Formats: sequence, C-alpha cells, structure tokens
Amino acid sequence: MRASFLPRPSKLVHGVRVSNDAQPLPDRLTPGLYLVATPIGNLGDITMRAVDILSRCDGVACEDTRVTGKLLKRLGLSKPMWRYDDHSENRDRHRLVESMRTRAVALVSDAGTPMISDPGFRLVNDCRAEDIPVTSLPGACAAVVGLTLSGLPNDRFLFAGFLPTKEKARRVTLEELTATDATLIFYETGPRLVKSLKAIGEVMPEREIAVARELTKIHEECRRGLSDGLMAYYDAHPPKGEIVLLVGPPQEHAPSDADAEAMLREALQTMKTSQAAAHVSKATGLDRKSLYTQAMRIKSE
Repeated sequence: MRASFLPRPSKLVHGVRVSNDAQPLPDRLTPGLYLVATPIGNLGDITMRAVDILSRCDGVACEDTRVTGKLLKRLGLSKPMWRYDDHSENRDRHRLVESMRTRAVALVSDAGTPMISDPGFRLVNDCRAEDIPVTSLPGACAAVVGLTLSGLPNDRFLFAGFLPTKEKARRVTLEELTATDATLIFYETGPRLVKSLKAIGEVMPEREIAVARELTKIHEECRRGLSDGLMAYYDAHPPKGEIVLLVGPPQEHAPSDADAEAMLREALQTMKTSQAAAHVSKATGLDRKSLYTQAMRIKSE
C-alpha cells in the first residue's frame, strides 16, 4: 500500500485554521508573563500561537481595554483585562507581578509587539527580578514592516522610537544620530510628520527618507525621497494615524586628494612604496597605479 502524504483535514479554532495533526495542549498555562504581539492593522496577521495564549491565559494586561476588548471580541474570546500603560503606578505594577505567581498574564500593546516603544519593559524587569517566567511570542512589528517595505539598507538599522515633540529637542536628537552609519527608524504621528521632515532636511539634507503609513491596511503607502519633496506632498495631503519614518544611512564619500596623500605619507613610514600604494588603494578604492606614482613623488621629496 502506498503511503499517503496528504494533510489531514483542518478546523477553525477562534477564527484561525489549524491542522488536526496538532498535538493537544493543556488547558492551563504555566503562571507567568506572556508577551503577545497583535496585528498592526490586518487581523489576519495574528499568529496561531497568539490566539492560543490569549484563549488560555487568566487575563490580559493592555494599554487600552477598549482596543484590546475589540480584538478579543473579533477572536471570539472574553478575558479579564487590566490597564497597564505609561501612567500605571509602581504599586499597580507590583500587584500585577505578584499575581503572576499563580496566574498566566498576557501583555499586549494596542498594536504590534509589546516592549517596542512601549512601557512593558518595566514589567519584564520586575518579573525577572522576582523570578517570574517571561515568554515572548514573535509577531507583527511596524518598525520591521516599514523597514522591509522601504527598500532602504537593512543590514544595519537603529530604532529610535518617537522624536521629541519640541523643536530644539528634536534637532538635538537628530544631530546626535547624524554620524550613525545605519538606517534610522522612528515612529511619528500625522500632525507632526512635516515638522519632523523639516528637521531631518536641516540636519541631514542629503539623506533619503521613507514614510510608511497605513501598514498592512488597504491604503498602505510607502513614499521615498528627500525632505523637501516629501514635505510638499504631505503639506498637500495631510496624513492621519501613526507613521514609520525612516532615514537612510549617510552616503559614502570618496576621499579627497589631501586625504589620500595623508594616508600615503603615514603608510610610507612603515611600508615599501608598492605596499603603501596597495594599502591605501584597498582602504579608499582609489586606483593603485595612481597612488603608486603619488607615493614615488612623496618619497623623492
């Protein structure tokens, strides 16, 4: 008899299709903190594991019970919810941590991955200090979606959260990041976007910028360009909602003749002429023969 490799029938669980081959899970979760990523716009992006944890946890800590309540309702779930945000007091956090000795608590943000530009890190620190188990579930993150959608270099990137609201502080922050050889990622709001674009144009005038908004939604948009062009567009088309603002890394500039000569003079102190020319050529990308001729001139002085 030939073996069959056809998958077994699947079924819907809380609106998510799962295979009947899946191993049954215990009804009760191990007490502790569960960091659960939620969709940033498209409900279809929630993971099967996230649905499972939300269905079996004892309660959900969240930024806004109204927002999380809507998500749970869409998933066909009903759970106790406790508000936890930037305004939560230390004693509230302490009570929540103590409850995790006997309860499994899921932490969610309004959208995306908890702990990313989010107050949850204090809760995780307290749990670790008290030996409370912490489990993180991967999922949607607007910063990563914006980066992959932008097409800007992604081998190195720095997530810097929200830019300051005040003009002077915003400029200081950008000046501190100017020398960072990486794509910069910020979160921004519609009403503040043009001001941030203006500041980036003043501090980093040659850097390419990407504005990613409505991510994973029907009207998803990602525009790239320099500051002036993007400012003109968004002045004419005021954006709404939260935005991922990305700034490309500084462009590599070819070394000047003076730079090359200085490097050659330094190399010639310890190397032969041909070695010095090869060394500087490798470091700068300049023509080796031209550098050799320049090095011979320097030695004849």
